[in-house]
Amino acid sequence: MGGWKKKMDKAKKLHRPSLDDWECDQLYKQFPAFVERIVCNEEEHFKSFFLPHTNYSRRSLPVVLDTYHLSCDEFFDKYEGTETPCVIQNIPLEEDWPAVHKWTFEALERSDNALLDRRFKCGEDDDGDNITVKLKYFLQYMHHNKDDSPLYIFDSSFEDDKTAQSILNDYRVPKYFRNDLFRYVSESRRPPYRWFLVGPERSGTCIHLDPLATNAWNTLIQGKKRWVLFPPHVPKRVVKGKGLIGKDEDDEAIHYFMFILPRIKQRAAERADHEEYRDFACYEFTQNEGETVFVPHGWWHAVLNLTDTVGITQNFVSPRNFDSCWKETRTGRKRMAYKWLCKLKEHERDLARRALEINKSDNFRMKYDPEEIKRREDMEHRQKLQKVV
Repeated sequence: MGGWKKKMDKAKKLHRPSLDDWECDQLYKQFPAFVERIVCNEEEHFKSFFLPHTNYSRRSLPVVLDTYHLSCDEFFDKYEGTETPCVIQNIPLEEDWPAVHKWTFEALERSDNALLDRRFKCGEDDDGDNITVKLKYFLQYMHHNKDDSPLYIFDSSFEDDKTAQSILNDYRVPKYFRNDLFRYVSESRRPPYRWFLVGPERSGTCIHLDPLATNAWNTLIQGKKRWVLFPPHVPKRVVKGKGLIGKDEDDEAIHYFMFILPRIKQRAAERADHEEYRDFACYEFTQNEGETVFVPHGWWHAVLNLTDTVGITQNFVSPRNFDSCWKETRTGRKRMAYKWLCKLKEHERDLARRALEINKSDNFRMKYDPEEIKRREDMEHRQKLQKVV
């Protein structure tokens, strides 16, 4: 027992060096009652919250769909095209993923030594460097930890070795999400976009937006997850619970779901007439095994593992969210954006023209466009000549 504990204690110290006692709130004692209330109460499974006089649509979200009765065109037109969050059932079964059998905890613990000895990312240190641990140590940690907010394997390094590559063979990108336009960007240049997830109960992800206006899908193979979604119009300071986080609390997922989210909804009800709470809405729901959550770009979301979980998630850009993603990428990833545009001119001419139209409409100059580079060089040359004169 000592071996895995020493390794995990070291990882925890690197991840949160200022936190001496990871069990200080003893949330492991409160958590079972919290989970039981959610899991055993049917009204909690899908729970929408609106203000009384909201002008925002009061429909229940996410929409629950079944892949056996959902064509790609229907999904594109009715749901992705309208930026509607969804839960799609049965994708791993319908597409015959090996992960259904290989990613249970029992199967992972019986995996070959190459996988068990492979190091997976479970956090970052203060310098932004990855903290990694062997899977066999992390699985032991899951069995024994009582941490308030445990470490969470959230690993995207599929290109590093054959063992990690084998994970890619255990699942398939669902048919609804295969037209990923970032495929035209090299793996070395595009930002991280796919993650293998192994999460102990009480771990999770803080409230966030996915980067570069990408859409996301998240498939759960084992366990239960609790989600909350906020529509894009809800302000950042509201979803972050600005002013509602106690002195001894932080924004870890467990604190957010158990304490901060209820305060956000209470504050919204109290200040319904305030501008920042106008048309406030949020959606809570439980994701079960075999379900795939689709999160459209711009939707704030957080996730809490109600039980130990295993899953996979990816971010992507399709023709239906291209405009938003292009605007974010051209400023957030300047060099990549130019390389991407060059590839789109070869393979997706209509979208390349669309990108140029957006640039022209916004009077946007691409930093790494050769014409823009020459323009800057000519300007610098003229400025130097003026200084000489």
